[in-house]
Parts: sequence; structure tokens; C-alpha cells
Amino acid sequence: MKIQEVTIHKISMALHTPYAVAYKTYTTFDPVIVEVRGADGRIGWGESNISPGASKETPESGYQFSLDAAEKIAGMDSEDAKKMLLEQLLESKMAISAIVPAIEMMEDHPILHFNEETRLPLLTPFNSRLGDDIENEVEQHLKDGYKTLKIKVGKPSDTVEIDLEYMAAIQKANKGRAELRLDANRGYTREQGCEFASNLDPDSIMHFEQPCAADAWDDNAAVAKVSTVPLMLDESISTLNEVERAGTIDGVGMCKVKLKRSGSLTLLKQGIERCKELGMQAILGDGTGMEIGNWMEAAVAKDCIDNAGEYNGFLKLNDEIFKEGLRFEHGEMIIPAGYYPEVDEEKLESLALEKPVRFTVPQTALKGAAE
Repeated sequence: MKIQEVTIHKISMALHTPYAVAYKTYTTFDPVIVEVRGADGRIGWGESNISPGASKETPESGYQFSLDAAEKIAGMDSEDAKKMLLEQLLESKMAISAIVPAIEMMEDHPILHFNEETRLPLLTPFNSRLGDDIENEVEQHLKDGYKTLKIKVGKPSDTVEIDLEYMAAIQKANKGRAELRLDANRGYTREQGCEFASNLDPDSIMHFEQPCAADAWDDNAAVAKVSTVPLMLDESISTLNEVERAGTIDGVGMCKVKLKRSGSLTLLKQGIERCKELGMQAILGDGTGMEIGNWMEAAVAKDCIDNAGEYNGFLKLNDEIFKEGLRFEHGEMIIPAGYYPEVDEEKLESLALEKPVRFTVPQTALKGAAE
């Protein structure tokens, strides 16, 4: 299929509640949205919300890469465009992981079809820090239907001792009812990570996620060796090679996979399957993703994930860009049979930070346009 037009949108979406991770507190998500139109009229969408400090990519570099790539692929055959982009994956993983899935959607990738109603459990972030607040929040999440809570540790303002006391307070309030996932977002040194992980009470804890820097493989392995719970690598994992490497480390029982680092829907599914082959569990989802990415991750999850999804960023937003928004009830994302989203382009325009940049090839210039 020929690509006739590519449009790059840069938007900002406000969060209804600030979202704190170890290295940043979000009040908005400011993604690049990619729109790809085929010569047959089909439209595909992709998104990339690049978190400053999470990798070598920046929002500015990702936006510029998207503009440059869009200009190149307009007029190309879709298969050739995907091949060219994926050969450059290490140059700008998050930007490419918006563009290629948009092409896959334009091509009507079969993984995106929901042939029957699908219910997918989601986890929820945990925010309270004080005694009564902690107990009240646990009870509210359970009442809302959540069975998995995600807790952030490793913030620069806290010590290991404070984090351990914090976890003990949550476990006391939880009473074993919900599964707990801990995430340090690369906030610990090797020594801090080892101290925290070796002193954890494992009660109800599924895993401890990414204690040290993404490229600090030896440090993360040292923490995994002494941890009382399985370690999960997140920012360290992008390619199948990194999944393979994680599989060789004692104590690493899980890999976090996200569409925004995988390059494509096809490669994301392959990464999940490889995790399983290596005896690890895959945890899927991007808490800083939005409707397009979260829907796509849910589409992959329906076939190959059996744990709570982390593709919950859409729940943090004040606005929707889908004309028919994603449904959520009692701790679950609910996708009706036959659901296929349509983007509200007027809403998209109202959220713009920059004027959309469009690259179009005239229909008459597209040889073999009906392929």
C-alpha cells in the first residue's frame, strides 16, 4: 500500500491529578501524534510521549525525527517505509514506535481487531504517603475493582529506610488483598537498591522494577541477586537482544515491554513471546501513554498477556481524542466487539502546541496506489 500523506501533530493534554514518578511529576502529557493516510483512504494513528530523562531521546529530538521521517516516507510503499524505519530503530526508538504502528494501523493489522468483547484488568498507581491516607486509598482502590497497585519508590527526597517504612505501611493496610508492584524508575544506586531489595517483606509483592539506571546491567543484576522478590527490568528493555540478556540474570523474573520502545506491533508481540520462552513473565503497558498507544497495547495484550495491564495513561487525562472513548469499569478496560477507534480531529486541533505539519504526495504521483 502506498502512503499518500503523513501529518505530525504536537499536542498537550492535561492530567486531572499530578502523576509522580521517581524523576518527574507530570501535570500534562505532551506527545507527538502521527497520522498516516494511504492511497486507498485508510488512516492510521500512532503516538509518542517521550519522557525527559527516561532515555537519550527528548521531546524535541523525537519531534524533529518524526518530521524528517514523515517527509521521507510520504509516497513510499508501506512495507518499504517500515523496513527503512526499523533499520534506524536505535536512533529514535520512541518516535519510530509511533510512526510504524500508525502505518500498521493504516494497513489494517489483524492484531488490532476485537472480534468479541474483551475485558482486561488494569493496575492503578498508588499516591498516598501518610498513615490514614494510605489506608483510605487502599480501601478505595479495592472498592473500585482494582486488584493490583503500583507503588513508586526511589525518589531523591526519600531514604531507603523511609521507602521500607512506606512499603510496610501499605502492606499493613492492604492485608494481602491486592497484588503490589514496586517501581524505582532507576532512582537507586547499586548500594541503595541492594539495601532496599534485601530487606523487603515479600508479602503480596509481585516484583521490584528497575532499581538502577537502564544501562547499569551489573548494578541491576546485583540487586536481583539479593532481592526477596523477583526483579523486573523496564527501561533496560527495548530490543529482543535486551530481553535475551535479561533472561540470563538470576533473580530477574520479568520484563516490562511497551509499544513505545518496541518499534512495531509485530515486534512487541515477538518480545512478549520471547520473554515466555526464556521463562520470564512479560508485563505490558505504558502509564504515560494515551488512548492510541493504550488501545494498541490492549490489542496485543488480549492474545498473550494474563496479568494486569499498565496501559492506563488514558485514565489520567482530562480529555479524550477518540470520538468513542475507551471504556473502563470496576478495574477493567472493556473493549466491545468490533470496536475500532476514530480520532476526533477537531479535538486534536484544539490541543495543539504546534501547527500540524503535513507531507502530501498527489494521487497522480502514486504509481500502483491501489496495491
